[in-house]
Amino acid sequence: MGKLAFIFPGQGAQAVGMGKDLIEAEPEARRLYEEADEALGFSLSTIILEGPDTELKQTANTQPALLTTSIAFLERFRARHDLQPDYVAGHSLGEYSALVAAGVMSFADAVRTVRARGQFMEAAVPAGQGAMAAVLGAEREVLQKLCEAVSAEGHAVELANLNCPGQIVISGTAAGVQAIVERGKEEAGAKRIMPLEVSGPFHSSLMRPASEQLAAVLDQVHMSSASVPVVANVDARPVTEPERIRTLLVEQVYSSVLWEDTVAWLIAEGVDTFIEFGSGSVLAGLIKKIDRSVTVHSINSLEALEKFQLEPVQP
Repeated sequence: MGKLAFIFPGQGAQAVGMGKDLIEAEPEARRLYEEADEALGFSLSTIILEGPDTELKQTANTQPALLTTSIAFLERFRARHDLQPDYVAGHSLGEYSALVAAGVMSFADAVRTVRARGQFMEAAVPAGQGAMAAVLGAEREVLQKLCEAVSAEGHAVELANLNCPGQIVISGTAAGVQAIVERGKEEAGAKRIMPLEVSGPFHSSLMRPASEQLAAVLDQVHMSSASVPVVANVDARPVTEPERIRTLLVEQVYSSVLWEDTVAWLIAEGVDTFIEFGSGSVLAGLIKKIDRSVTVHSINSLEALEKFQLEPVQP
């Protein structure tokens, strides 16, 4: 085996009941959910385990819920396996889970921070004025030029998530995103464009008000140097220093998530095994579209945790 990376999913991976089998089997996992409840002052665990889905999907709930679930699986994994990653990374919100994994932030601080982050992101743009859409089959550079052209016409729209070859999420004003929906196939070669159900235009310049509010929160959070390099969303490069991490987290709110670039950088550095912790297996699917030769494990259930062996998984 070459190098190992631990990775953590972001918003969209959530599901009512995530982690329930783990909590029921392992008291230590339940205690972590209770710690999240205590940190936030309300029963986040009830929303995670019982829903309703509409409440879990609220960004301010989704973000701490996913972080809690990811760290619960990570902690129980570490109790079983003495494996140290060479790198950690997370997709958008997942970067905070990666920071907890690398010892940069305490779990309680991270839960409180992403709760605030979600609130700021929801409030940054009035409902209905922003939008996001997934664009499939378009080349990055061609879609970028179309976004620039539409933005120049007065309707801001930008590349938000560069997930894998042929899968890019755009974000911006409702009019800007609608223009890409209408023009993307003809002018950018998109095969399919799907509007997303989101509460705001995340990872676009419209999120700058949220980033400014988040900066004030992050200034109050104690951060340590990372025990292993964290590959940041903003520039797809490793970072360990607390002040640089703080700056990148602020920029991340309004910047593109360079996930494809992050995975490509990790593979170029010798990573051939990825372990994804948390709900679902979204990142595993994206990584396989970037490079089918690498091994990806998804630790997303008690069964997956108990069956884990560090052997190649067949594509």
